[in-house]
Amino acid sequence: MKVLYSPLLDVYNKIEEDLRKESQSYRVYYAIEAMKRLVRAYFIEAKWFDEGCIPMFEEYMEIALTSTAYGMLTINSFIGMGDIVKKQTLDWAFDEPKVVRASSLICRLMDDMVSHKLEQERGHVCSSIECYMKEYSVTEEEACDEFNKRIENAWKDLNQGCIKPITVPMPFLMRIVNLTRMMDVIYKHEDGYTNASSVLKEYITLLFIDPLCLDL
Repeated sequence: MKVLYSPLLDVYNKIEEDLRKESQSYRVYYAIEAMKRLVRAYFIEAKWFDEGCIPMFEEYMEIALTSTAYGMLTINSFIGMGDIVKKQTLDWAFDEPKVVRASSLICRLMDDMVSHKLEQERGHVCSSIECYMKEYSVTEEEACDEFNKRIENAWKDLNQGCIKPITVPMPFLMRIVNLTRMMDVIYKHEDGYTNASSVLKEYITLLFIDPLCLDL
């Protein structure tokens, strides 16, 4: 963590410097606090790993929703969105409202279902799969069936939050939706983050090297 700390501060200091010109430097505080929250979650997971601990499922999820980094990424994606960003918007995002938690849950469960076996082989903190199987004495298949139901319900929560965007404007909600959509690309059938060359290479090529040309 110490290796990352100084470079991260440099990044946030540069962002703060740029935003100060527009009297928006206060936004960086939220990004830094979100990063601190993420690091604290990482430390708890590291402690679980060192102790060989498999916590209760809900205890695990409270930390694991944070360690997805989706809450942090949401706030970081907001701070550069121009004049539309208000302090109330950042307060809302930092409090982890229902749509942010739904996004994080989708990320966590989809990730764990396709990556947990390899992670356990190479030495990694327990996943939601191991926690759920142990607590409820079920098979991996039964755990995955339950998780797919929870993912479906989380998408319903996310969609509901977008149908009536009362708290924050729609552009902010679409940031959250698009971050969540990435899970379908990366983890739909396998661990595309670990196996990027076989899963994500084509998408990256189409996006940056051979983009679709639209003659309007």
